[in-house]
Amino acid sequence: MVFPRLHVDGVNRAVEVSEHASGKSINVARVLHTLGEDVMAAGFLGGDSGKFIRDDLAASQIAHEFISVTPRTRMCITVRDQSNNTATELVQEASEVEKPAWGKLRQRVAELMPRAKVLVLSGSLPPGAPQDFYAYCVNRATECAVISIVDAAGEPLRRALASKPLIVKPNRSELAKTLDTPIESEAAFRDAIEQLIALGPAWAVITEGKAGAVVSDGQTFWRLRSPKVDAINPIGSGDALAAGLASAISRGQRLPEACKLAVACGAANALTPVAGVVRPDDVSELIERVEIESW
Repeated sequence: MVFPRLHVDGVNRAVEVSEHASGKSINVARVLHTLGEDVMAAGFLGGDSGKFIRDDLAASQIAHEFISVTPRTRMCITVRDQSNNTATELVQEASEVEKPAWGKLRQRVAELMPRAKVLVLSGSLPPGAPQDFYAYCVNRATECAVISIVDAAGEPLRRALASKPLIVKPNRSELAKTLDTPIESEAAFRDAIEQLIALGPAWAVITEGKAGAVVSDGQTFWRLRSPKVDAINPIGSGDALAAGLASAISRGQRLPEACKLAVACGAANALTPVAGVVRPDDVSELIERVEIESW
């Protein structure tokens, strides 16, 4: 919803309203599709909002195999204030899904995995979720020689670390949450990344918003500087970054070089009003401006 000027505690009339299938994993799938990748989105959907998402993905020609659940899929409203160029997220909490649905989703993941090259696990799990779900998915990926990228935080990420995903991609605050330790200096930041790598993954890509990202294998560190852009809506940029990373990895690029496409996609997402939407021309232009240096 777009407003010329947002007045808190007052009546606001939107000058523009649009609805889109969204959410972290869907944003990743949408950007991957734009990059020309053969992508499959999966997860849970329910109710009329779930049907809307299916229809929107079908119209966008994004393949999907979601498990139907009883709770209505949650809504999120992005409020854009044109007067000060801000974007505010109003996020409905997720609902707990029926227990048998998790078995169905595990089976769906296992069935899809032999067709995959890269698995991206993205976002928080709903209330009542088995905290080892991402670990299960990483194990199935490893069995099928599929590269896994885990973009999560807290207990689901901690459980997945021991399964040795290739890449984990929390942001700086999520890193602190996952390790249950404050990160108040650059030295503490490096120490936290080393601790994270020691728990299992081969690589960590720690995002820092518009500043870019830090990439490390626990021994060597690189910092990627994101190009400066006139952001319209930065929401979804982390998802776009994950998509760019998955695309580059699937095409045989090695880290940290693969992160250049990732950072370019994150910046390109901020140039559009809708989360998970990038323009290929923007990505091509921005990737030339991504800076990478040893840290």
